[in-house]
Amino acid sequence: MCDRILTKWAVGFAAVLTLPMSSLRAQELPKSDDSFEVEPPSLIPPGDVEKGIDEARPAPPNAANLAEQLERAKKSAASAQRLVKTGVLSKVEAEQRALRVVRLESELANAQLAAMQEQAALQKARSEAGQASKADLDAATATLARASATAQTADAKYHKAQLDAAALNLRRQRQLLALGSARKSDVARAEEKLAALQRDDQTPH
Repeated sequence: MCDRILTKWAVGFAAVLTLPMSSLRAQELPKSDDSFEVEPPSLIPPGDVEKGIDEARPAPPNAANLAEQLERAKKSAASAQRLVKTGVLSKVEAEQRALRVVRLESELANAQLAAMQEQAALQKARSEAGQASKADLDAATATLARASATAQTADAKYHKAQLDAAALNLRRQRQLLALGSARKSDVARAEEKLAALQRDDQTPH
């Protein structure tokens, strides 16, 4: 009888000793589910985040940078045909190089137009202030008109090049689908790309 009492007392004492340790471990190890459900508070206000992104975003290339890019693109496109014949470059990649030339021509023309618009506005302000002659203003206006016409022509050329490339890509995707080398989703994307360009072509500018 005494042995039973001593045994129960020993078991109870051991349980009391282990209880604080198990409670401490429960506090030190939080549930993994809870840790993923709670998001840490934002330390930066949303407005400051957007401002930081805008400040980090690189400025659009100017006309001089675009002119350099265009020259490199022209050289790259000129060597494409030779690389295609030797099997180093695919025909699709060569077409992309040619399209890049047309795109850069459009971007350069629009950058030059923006510069001419600033110059024309400056000459108009100087003319109204009596600091520039009418001849200077007329010259700036004429230069602006030529730049605008060049930009419109370049934009139309680029848009047509995009349409031609999209139509060619759609034909290829359909041929590949017939051969079992493409998926219906590839054809659907090609169709949507061409349709979007065609809709843009019909939209008044």
